[in-house]
This record gives sequence, structure tokens and C-alpha cells, in this order.
Amino acid sequence: MQNQWNHKIFNVEKEGFEALALEIFHFQYKNNLVYKAYVDVLLSDIAAIDSINKIPFLPVRFFKSQKVTTTEFKPQTVFESSGTTGSVNSRHFIKDLLLYEESFMKGFELFYGSIKDYCIVGLLPSYLERDNSSLVYMVNKLIERSEHPQSGFYLDEYEKLASAIGDLEKKQQKTLLIGVTFALLDFAEQFPMPLQHTTILETGGMKGRRKEMIREELHGTLESAFKVSSIHSEYGMTELLSQAYSKGNGIFNTPPWMKILVRDEEDPMHIKHAGSGIINIIDLANIHSCSFIGTDDAGKIYEDGSFEILGRVDGSDMRGCSLLAV
Repeated sequence: MQNQWNHKIFNVEKEGFEALALEIFHFQYKNNLVYKAYVDVLLSDIAAIDSINKIPFLPVRFFKSQKVTTTEFKPQTVFESSGTTGSVNSRHFIKDLLLYEESFMKGFELFYGSIKDYCIVGLLPSYLERDNSSLVYMVNKLIERSEHPQSGFYLDEYEKLASAIGDLEKKQQKTLLIGVTFALLDFAEQFPMPLQHTTILETGGMKGRRKEMIREELHGTLESAFKVSSIHSEYGMTELLSQAYSKGNGIFNTPPWMKILVRDEEDPMHIKHAGSGIINIIDLANIHSCSFIGTDDAGKIYEDGSFEILGRVDGSDMRGCSLLAV
């Protein structure tokens, strides 16, 4: 059944998304004890769920206090959120790392083309200090799959990084610099340089290292330092196996097996496909945990399905990979 799920998920067409999401909902309702208990509190008639607008979304905070798994299995690994000092971290129990790899590789190549065309440079100092970061796992696999001799991680070796980027620029090598926000700002201050062949992809995250900045200020600072027209962004989290990408202006798009909705802040069962509200995520790749996640992120969805993040819900926990308000 596992390979059947993978095939269905990663080959889903737009017109077949809702039917597959409903199939996965019923599968997870039957096989995920935490999700079933949550749904049963909200609903008495499961048979009445005949559209994605009626599916309950599990609050993301459940990943902090519960083991959210669909079926019983021995996890290959457990991804853990970075959190902040004194906070309780989310845990995502991973049954199949190959499924995660298929999700992020197919997602990457959908937005950026063949990984073989790139040199991948990871500037993720805070995350490299941990062994269970899903972001580090993803970037490490991108580095491996690129097969470029200069692909690799940099901790806080900004001078070495500047030398490497300068060399890649001279070679006109297409390069993707994936960095946590505070490290990209530190690098920009110390080694500003014009970049013609390097794309900067920020993953969020001040982690108390610097003052929070609105997105326009952050991207404007980086664009000025590196003389680029846009800064790309990645939207992902420990609790998901898929990512959305923005190629500028903070507007994100999802792969076909991922969909963003918004819920009303006062009525969480009131779901909208466009407009402003609190972000709900359907990630079909989360087949072994929960594919229906209610986040604490405020956002806006456009008619074409693209979206932007507007900040955090008042009173919600700050995530380790903090989001930028606009």
C-alpha cells in the first residue's frame, strides 16, 4: 500500500486533489488515534465530510504534546523543531525517509529545474548544531544530489563562503545559497558583492540573534547588498514533508500535492480558498502523520492558490524558524 500511496500523492492532478484528500482523511481517521480523537470531539457524522472544506485540521501544537502517527510503526527518524529556550519542541515521527526525499526533490525540481544544474551552498549555522533538523536533512540531500564539488555547508565561515561564491560567480555557475535569515544578514553586512549567477533562498529564522524585520526590509537589505532583483523564500516546517517556494515579493506557490486554505479566526471550521485568515495546510505527503494541519500563521490566499504569510497569530508560540511579518 505504501508505494500505492506514493504514486497517488506525487501524481495527483488538480482535478483529483479533493478526492485523494478525502481518501487520505478517512484513512487517517481510522488509523491515527490522536487525529481520530480530535475529529470525534468536533464532529458526530464522519460520513458528512464530503469536501475538503469540511475536513477538521489538527492544530500544529499537537505535535508538541502527542505522538501524531497514522498506523503503528518504528520510525526511521524523528525530526524535531528548533524551538526557543524553555519551549517544548514539535516532533515528527518519520516512517519512510525516502518519501520525504521524494517530496522535497520533486518539489525542488518543479520550481528550480534539475538539481544537477546547481551548486548548493547551505548557510544554516544554528540548524547544523542539531542532529534532528528536517531542514538540514533536506539541504544535505540537495548538496549530495547536485554532485557539484563546491556544494556544501558553511557554519559561520563568512570569509570562506565569500571566496567560494566569488569563484562560482567567475565560473558563471548557477548557484543556490540557502540560508537562515540572521546568517544571510551577517554575511551581507560583512561581504556584500554583486551576484549574477547566485540565487539567495532564505528559510526564515532570527532565533533571537537579531531584531525581527518585516519582509520588505529584510529582502531590501539583501537585494541591496548583493545587487539582485529578488530574494527567494522557502516555507516549510518540521511538521510537514513538503515545502512551498517564493521567487520574490513573498508570494509562495505549492507543489500539486500540497494546498493552502485559510480558516476564520473566530470559527476554525469556516474554511476559505481565498482571502485572509489563519493558514491551514493540506500536505498529502504527510500520509504517515497527519495531512491536515492548522498552523498559527496568519496569511492571505489569492485566487490562483498562491499565498503570502502576514505574521503570527497573537498569543501563539514563536517558532524556531520564525516568520516575518509584513
